Amino acid sequence: MPFLNLKSFSQKLERFPLGAYLLKWGIISILVSALIGTGSALFLTGLHWATDTRELNSWLIYLLPIAGLTIGYFYHQYGVSVVGGNNLLIDEVKKPTKRIPFRMAPMVVLGTIMTHLFGGSAGREGTAVQMGGAISDQFTAIVGLTDYERKIIIAIGISGGFAAVFGTPLAGFIFAFEVLLLGKKRFLAIIPCIVTAFLSDYFCTIWGVGHTQYTIFEVPNITLTNTLWATLVGIISGIVAMTFSRSTHFFSTSFKRYIKYAPFRPFIGGIVVALAVILIGTTKYIGLGIPSIVASFEEQMLPYDFILKLIFTAFTLGAGFKGGEVTPLFFIGATLGNVLIWFVPLPLSLLAGMGFLAVFAGAANAPIACILMGYELFGMESSIYISIACIAAYYFSGMKGIYSSQSFHYGKTYLYKKLLRSDS
Repeated sequence: MPFLNLKSFSQKLERFPLGAYLLKWGIISILVSALIGTGSALFLTGLHWATDTRELNSWLIYLLPIAGLTIGYFYHQYGVSVVGGNNLLIDEVKKPTKRIPFRMAPMVVLGTIMTHLFGGSAGREGTAVQMGGAISDQFTAIVGLTDYERKIIIAIGISGGFAAVFGTPLAGFIFAFEVLLLGKKRFLAIIPCIVTAFLSDYFCTIWGVGHTQYTIFEVPNITLTNTLWATLVGIISGIVAMTFSRSTHFFSTSFKRYIKYAPFRPFIGGIVVALAVILIGTTKYIGLGIPSIVASFEEQMLPYDFILKLIFTAFTLGAGFKGGEVTPLFFIGATLGNVLIWFVPLPLSLLAGMGFLAVFAGAANAPIACILMGYELFGMESSIYISIACIAAYYFSGMKGIYSSQSFHYGKTYLYKKLLRSDS
């Protein structure tokens, strides 16, 4: 019997369309938000513990291959149905088949914490999004949702997970719409997604979990010259985003092609990453890399920081370790923007902020979410510069982003077709 007989309650509400819609999705959004916000708080706390423990015990890097073998084995034995991660969520929205197993949530959370504890280079967005999607989709059976309503429930899970882990509800709300193409009825998902994004962030913060603060210290006046420089920053960011996406897909394909037994992939990958960390003598390029991101807004970084972080992250994720791509993309983008101070006559912190978001915009094909994230993180003053950089990065990042199952918006596809026709 469904919990609180919500399915029967939902059917009765159908007699009052608008009121039923608001009440039904209001209740669902509150319940989903409480679960996602609390889960995100626990996840972020665990991630913070893993990072601190690794930095205080550098010998843990030697155990990265064993951690990889453990993660790979458990996914091979118990997680074959959820190994698709974010792409599984996108596929289920495109063509609903069966409910996402709840085991996706604890498996990806534990896998990500292990990846960070023992020295892999990964992020956290993918984990939060998968956790949110897995939690929210359980309400499909509880409430008795239609196929299209199931698309909405997955979308609100993605919105809530993204918003809670970064503290950016507006970006979380839009991120789900940009990554998922919800069809002609997408307006039905607007209210549930935006409510879930804000409430998930709220439920996460009431547990005392904070988010990193970044600051753009100086923003020059908008001029034609500065606009052109911002566009150049976006183009370079788009090319770097494309390089990251293709590198991750290359490593993933190569591991699958040459190492047939799945648990051995992160094991071998862990050996390579551990040896690389030992040889270069720094842990700067593993984990989230938040100290380096913060430093990028304030001081000159090494010119190869973004390249090494790109390689470490693409290789780690390609080998089968768990985590997201977004925070490493922030690292790559911020340090890239930092380096561009060499020839782009804009303030250092502004360049870091533009790169921070533009590389992510290009890699995830989500420029609008990144523009809103810029507003939420940095305020209105830098919004025009960030908007220009994100849009340029989106158009110059190629046709394949970090989510292989993602469909592209008409505008980008149309532009590419026009360019190809003009070349012929």
